[in-house]
Amino acid sequence: MARLLSLNVGLPRDAAWQGRTVHTGIWKTSVTGPRHVRRLNIDGDGQGDTAGHGGEQRAVFVYQDESYRYWQKHLGRSDLVHGQFGENFTVEGLADTEVCIGDRYRIGSALFEVTQPRVTCYRLGIRMDEPDMPALLVKHGRPGFYFRVIEEGDVEAGDKIVQVESGPEGMSVAEIDALLYLPPHPRERLARALKIPALSRGWNHSFAALLAQKDSAAAGNAGLGPTGGPAPAWRGFRPFRVSRKIAESASVTSLILEPTDGQPLAAALPGQFVVVRLGPSAMTRSYSLSSRADAASYRISIKREAHGAASFYVAETIQAGDIVPVGAPRGSFTLHSDARPVVLLSAGIGVTPVLAMLHALAAERTTRDVWWLHGTRNGREHPFAAEARELLAGLAHHHSHVCFSAPDPADRPGADFDSAGRLDRQRLQMLDVPRDGDFYLCGPTVFMSDLTIGLAALGVAPDRIHTELFGSKPSLTPGIAAASKTPVHKPPGAPGQGPMVSFARSGLNVCWGPSYANLLELAEACDVPVRWSCRTGVCHNCESGLVAGEVIYTADPLDPPAEGNLLICCARPQGDVVIDL
Repeated sequence: MARLLSLNVGLPRDAAWQGRTVHTGIWKTSVTGPRHVRRLNIDGDGQGDTAGHGGEQRAVFVYQDESYRYWQKHLGRSDLVHGQFGENFTVEGLADTEVCIGDRYRIGSALFEVTQPRVTCYRLGIRMDEPDMPALLVKHGRPGFYFRVIEEGDVEAGDKIVQVESGPEGMSVAEIDALLYLPPHPRERLARALKIPALSRGWNHSFAALLAQKDSAAAGNAGLGPTGGPAPAWRGFRPFRVSRKIAESASVTSLILEPTDGQPLAAALPGQFVVVRLGPSAMTRSYSLSSRADAASYRISIKREAHGAASFYVAETIQAGDIVPVGAPRGSFTLHSDARPVVLLSAGIGVTPVLAMLHALAAERTTRDVWWLHGTRNGREHPFAAEARELLAGLAHHHSHVCFSAPDPADRPGADFDSAGRLDRQRLQMLDVPRDGDFYLCGPTVFMSDLTIGLAALGVAPDRIHTELFGSKPSLTPGIAAASKTPVHKPPGAPGQGPMVSFARSGLNVCWGPSYANLLELAEACDVPVRWSCRTGVCHNCESGLVAGEVIYTADPLDPPAEGNLLICCARPQGDVVIDL
């Protein structure tokens, strides 16, 4: 008979870690006597990062005493105490290889259902003083699991654990854990997992993404990492010649780029971007392709920024005939092929990727309902007005609305623009945009945030809202106390003597130094926005584009990233590298 050996609770606390403050509930302490288990928690317990922990599907975490004994031997430690893995229930029995998703257990007067394996993060490494612990749990098949509370009640240490129902499909916690994190990912087992009603929504979504993924080792893990789009057509940079330089407006310049190496030009998906190197100092920047890529050339369009060295170089220095190194098209912000209405929403220079989508729709003579919604300051800053009108005129079903936030006296209402003001939720509601369409958004951060929230409020499903943000993507640093945003900069101290590391989105080139264990640590030293969670090559939150160069891994990822990508949390440069960060 399985038994509850220890009941452990703890409220979140702040912990110092690598010069930062982590708010975490990983510290649990054994308690005596009964505690009431509620739908979301146990009395006296809490989570510091509710985005990644807790909630109805992860109300109670369970870990086994047998696994404690295993880790004591494997790690050579005798100091492990119940609650150290952050579990609420330390149990005798209930091995991960035997417990199945959907199993139900009566403990005390409460009823529980198994929903998912544990998703480990770096905080377990802090608590255990073993940074590799998140990866070790998966490698050794000992993740532990979560309960959902079916019936609230009282539990206490010593209670018997009685199984009252078996989960459908009979898939164990260990099997489900390996199915997501370890290759291969057999399709028949993914399909079986998706038949389990008790499986938590997050794991269900990951398995659905893996099942929809084309069976290719180069595609990475769609259940964890970024998805969409084929692998980049080439590694590194190819030489392109500027065949034409076009002043689209006083502030926007387009470059028509043609390859000089005699090799075929890869067709880009509408909405993708390329990374380019500009000038003698090899400034590395990423720019969306602003037209449909034909067989001969790419077009990028760059807005001159007040303090932008690269945009100044494009506007003032580069000339037709100059050579520009160009990376392969990449990115998952791409036009989906289906019959639904398509709504293209942009502001300012954010028009470029959706303009490429409009080109593609016009070229295929789509019969889809196409909406073109754009916001800018005035006619002087509306560089592609005539081009967009011409493309829209060739479509069978189209709608257009242009907002000027500060129209000039010469701008003509009804001709140059449709309304004064900004594109916002109220404007979309007034225009009666189709709620069942696919929405593609690109523009400044505030524009993107406001419209994403506005579309959701109008009833648009989250999976129908597709976004592309110019510049760095938002950070994901779970549990780290908020700090004021710092512009990217070179790392403190003497410059490194190693290879050049270029962060393309951030426009920063720095040399690698021996004080960094991996590229994630270098990015953090430069305040480059990054995304991570496990820091051991498990979760793929840190997966980023490797535009050029090669890396080596300090510890092999459990599942490799997609071709053309890398996991910065465990990678070191092997020569100069360019990363899409």
